[in-house]
Amino acid sequence: MKRSGPRETPTPRDPMADTAAGLTRRSFLKRMGLMGGGLVVYLTIGDGAGTAMARAPRQGFLGAKVPSDFNAFLRIGADNRVTCFVGKIEMGQGPITSFAQMMAEEMDVPYASVDVVMGDTDLCPWDAGTWGSLSTRYYGIFVKEAASEAKGVLKSLAAEKFSVPVDRLQTEKGTIFDTRQPSRRVSYGELTAGKLIERHLETLPPLKQHTAYTISGRPHLRRDARVKVTGEALYAADMRLPQMRYARILRPPAHGARLLTVNTAAAEALPEVEVVRDDDLVAVLHPRPDGAAEALASVKATFDLPKTGIDDRTIFEHLLQKAPPAAVAAEAGDLAKGAQASVTLLEETYLNSYVAHAPMEPHAALATVAGGRATVWASTQSPFSVQREVAGALGLPDDKVRVITPFVGGGFGGKSASAQAVEAARLSQRVGRPVMVAWTREEEFFFDTFRPAAVVKIRSGLDAAGRMTLWDYKVYFAGRRGCENFYTIPHHREAVHGEWRMAPGIHPFDVGPWRAPAANTNVYARDLHLHLMASLAGQDPLAFRLNHLEDARMRRVLEAAADRFGWTALKSPSGKGYGIACGIDAETYVAAMAEVAVNPDSGHIDVKRVVCAQDMGQVVNPQGATIQMEGCITMGLGYALSEEIRFSDGRLRDRNFDTYAIPRFSWLPRIETVIVPNPDLPPKGGGEPAIICMGGVLASAVYDATGAKVRQLPMTPARVKAALEAVG
Repeated sequence: MKRSGPRETPTPRDPMADTAAGLTRRSFLKRMGLMGGGLVVYLTIGDGAGTAMARAPRQGFLGAKVPSDFNAFLRIGADNRVTCFVGKIEMGQGPITSFAQMMAEEMDVPYASVDVVMGDTDLCPWDAGTWGSLSTRYYGIFVKEAASEAKGVLKSLAAEKFSVPVDRLQTEKGTIFDTRQPSRRVSYGELTAGKLIERHLETLPPLKQHTAYTISGRPHLRRDARVKVTGEALYAADMRLPQMRYARILRPPAHGARLLTVNTAAAEALPEVEVVRDDDLVAVLHPRPDGAAEALASVKATFDLPKTGIDDRTIFEHLLQKAPPAAVAAEAGDLAKGAQASVTLLEETYLNSYVAHAPMEPHAALATVAGGRATVWASTQSPFSVQREVAGALGLPDDKVRVITPFVGGGFGGKSASAQAVEAARLSQRVGRPVMVAWTREEEFFFDTFRPAAVVKIRSGLDAAGRMTLWDYKVYFAGRRGCENFYTIPHHREAVHGEWRMAPGIHPFDVGPWRAPAANTNVYARDLHLHLMASLAGQDPLAFRLNHLEDARMRRVLEAAADRFGWTALKSPSGKGYGIACGIDAETYVAAMAEVAVNPDSGHIDVKRVVCAQDMGQVVNPQGATIQMEGCITMGLGYALSEEIRFSDGRLRDRNFDTYAIPRFSWLPRIETVIVPNPDLPPKGGGEPAIICMGGVLASAVYDATGAKVRQLPMTPARVKAALEAVG
């Protein structure tokens, strides 16, 4: 967002910027003391470190024997404010709000009295990273249990103060009172009195039932909304330190290129320029970003360029040639028997191009290395992984590196890789001053870890009654997620030839997780193919799915979408342009219906309406859940209609938004969301599920509108026109 007029230079918000000490009991308690003391709840890591946090949040409450590495979940200050420490980061998905709701609910404190600290490796609990729609469904239970235990300890302290049994006490709005003498009341802050308190509970209190919720489950405005709308929110590239330098780094022109010669004499002659050569890292530094850019432009370099013979058209045959043997995700019956029982067979191949993450905020990091310690402010989804990577690059122990994550301007999986943080730290160590590395848009595209190009082959069959008897599904290099069939088909097999994370040397550049990795590809292929099967059977596409669907939860979601959409029976292609897709992701069930119009002359697809229904169990913040559904639908328009990386011999043809088209506001259809209630189920993922349907729902809608099978995503006008020509 452009800002007009002068703006004060922000400095990193770090109340203890004089140290980046490792997280030990002594140093952590010292930090808590500097922040005002108070009651602290922690989780001992034990053998769970680095895996799944050991699913044991109640192992200790600042107990007698505290290990050297532990995780703090919350602090209650003398001012009666509660600070919630979360190893996750905030990149737009909303846990900064939902974690506060869960903490406030279990502690019986006002929502407004909860502060949230996220993504600080010195203060927050260890976490693998923010991805997979895991924040609420996995981490939320730790937050709630820590809050419940804290409330139990506070009640024990109040029982001692009042000399009454604990069961006579009740909590309310950050206070505890004697139910027999309600005037005897004390606040949480008065109990802690700014002191560091160590107490262990022998009997752990139960969590609240959802029927008793008054904060969780209610809509709350995103607490980062105002600062982001006004431009006050700080991101990694907004950080400033005295004497810092901006770095620009020499980059290769193509993936796989090898540096042969470099001449930095012209750059060295420019005023205030520092040139750094550290093995493979060649950088120029300047007090101003434009000065660094000018210096980089003067560097002369030659490269040995690769000749792979692979481009965005030949990549699919290349992938099929390199495919490993199948790993079976699911199977039942016998495929040969399924084929014999079929009177109609359908065999199709579906393709997905490489897709960039294209976040609005490019990767950035500010690093300062001095006195054997390092502090890095990084735009990253995985601060603890960055901590290890920086420590390894600098030759420091992990506990001498502190990573602080400000707001992150979109990640979608792309900021799980954070090379810019290592670059900034290496340069800072070399020059002895803070260094900022902020990638340009061209660098962001070039060094992105793309959603992999993939191939899906499906062979299916119908019996004389129009029921599916065969489903032989093979996916190449997208991965398993979302490929398993939840329809009732007696003879089926879902085979995965190569996971995206296990394909080194196969792709011409790095690939990585892209919002709901693999599921977008798999749901697109499955739902377009199901629509074609319904057409062959002469059945309404909705009825066809329901006739093969025994999963009650999925039926409810699909029927909820159909009810909101106002679906009427049709035989596709009907000319109406109606599509259907549904899937399961992050334990959330989702279904979408869409209406499109296709211009036969230009091949342009106009998406008029999208209805999305999802069952995500308990919903902590319904407003936040709705926003995520709408965001997924909007982002999904991109991979379905326009986004792809074109390349040849390692050179990218798309390195900015002039040729790489992301969705525009003018593209947006009428979006309607339905949250299917299921409060007896614990919270499930909400940040990704709605996006998985967009390729399938739009491709099936295009088929219904025109009879054209668009077998490759994105469905560009040229591909739509070719598909239209194929059907005359």
